[in-house]
Amino acid sequence: MSLVLQTVHASAPSSELKHHLLELINPSFPGGVYRWVQGFNDETFTLEDGQAVVFEGRPYGVSLPERSLRGNQDIQFQLDNVTGEALRAIRDVIDSGDKIKVIYRCYLDSNHLVPAQPKIEMTATGVSADYSTVNVMADFHDFVNRAWPLEKYTPTLAPGLKYF
Repeated sequence: MSLVLQTVHASAPSSELKHHLLELINPSFPGGVYRWVQGFNDETFTLEDGQAVVFEGRPYGVSLPERSLRGNQDIQFQLDNVTGEALRAIRDVIDSGDKIKVIYRCYLDSNHLVPAQPKIEMTATGVSADYSTVNVMADFHDFVNRAWPLEKYTPTLAPGLKYF
């Protein structure tokens, strides 16, 4: 957690609001991305690459991953009052079996130029949708249970292995 966010959590100034931002990325979405900020007003934020983009105000709830030693952490969020266009696009991705990249960012109300903490990038693992609500579960890759080395040494890669 960043020093700025630690200060906000410790002192809890009433003037500092946290903005929770979600970015859903898939080539089949219109423009390739949906950008939503928790709330009812559209807001402009500057991304890590310096690009200023507008995030559409959306009422949603988010459950952030806990900080633990577990290898698999997930984030859950529920989007309410989703437009028909977004709902159709998300359902199409679900039906095709394609992946949705999810990026979570947190900004403070006093500074829309720099995130209050590093972004969290995940992949959607479970999505359910009905006529006005979308529930998404996304997680990191399971780094604790991942095999090492990442590259498997097989006779195709290293022909000398077939003699052992």
